[in-house]
Amino acid sequence: MNMSAAQEGWIQSDGLRLRYVSWGDDDAPPVVMLHGLRSYAHTWEPVAQALVDRYRIIALDQRGRGQSDWDPKRDYYASAYVRDLGELIDTLALRRFVLVGHSMGGANAFVYAAANPNRLAGLVIEDMGPGASASSQGSERIKRELKATPDAFDTWAQARAFWRRQRPNISEIALQSRVEHSLKDGADGRVVWRHDAAGIAAARLAATPAQLVDLWPIVAALQTPTLVIRGQESDFLSEAVALEMELVNPQICAISIPGATHYVHDDQLDAFNLKLRHWLDHLDDAAWRNGN
Repeated sequence: MNMSAAQEGWIQSDGLRLRYVSWGDDDAPPVVMLHGLRSYAHTWEPVAQALVDRYRIIALDQRGRGQSDWDPKRDYYASAYVRDLGELIDTLALRRFVLVGHSMGGANAFVYAAANPNRLAGLVIEDMGPGASASSQGSERIKRELKATPDAFDTWAQARAFWRRQRPNISEIALQSRVEHSLKDGADGRVVWRHDAAGIAAARLAATPAQLVDLWPIVAALQTPTLVIRGQESDFLSEAVALEMELVNPQICAISIPGATHYVHDDQLDAFNLKLRHWLDHLDDAAWRNGN
């Protein structure tokens, strides 16, 4: 497969300078991708490479992550992320696009979809659904991980070992990406986080139910063709909730990928790409044309 080079760009939102990366032809149908809580835009690169022959992939380093500015106010909640996404869409003048989000990015995608149904040709959610952030086993695991995360590491080997312990199912390629894009050399010679680890942890651990967003009303009211991809071994989005999402809204199709946890595209990249590509390719042409 010929690799498509990433193009880098920047937007301004709430006084913050935020980076995005894109792959593919500017004239191709756009697919915008939002990463999870402690992730970064380049997590989507191996997904983009499987789509780039037909689609333009755009991934945002959400505030506080990757090379985007950290928020001094620690406003790491859905309303702020959705404002940032709106600035990205307006800056790039995207009239109609598919929105993809994993975990936290999936929650942000749901909120954006509820407010902007005429902008979306389709919505793809990776392992996120109502109640997952507030009361699932996975949400409790993530809180424990946040509390146990060190500020820095003495060596790159220690940093790599940390991520391997956190993500035992992750592929070697995905592990290398996570090490490369979530960490950097610090001024004191130690290995430090690229993302605002302390601010993100503080916001997540202190989040109120309102800040986590009740997704059931949004799920019920969605007007957009929606694919939900969960990991069959996920501790975050249960099979029962995914099924109920389908029952309350016929726009939603939920599938499970064997051998994957909450981090589906990291654990089972080929299967994730196959399902996503098939769904995108079979999206009704009218979905791209409709809207204002």
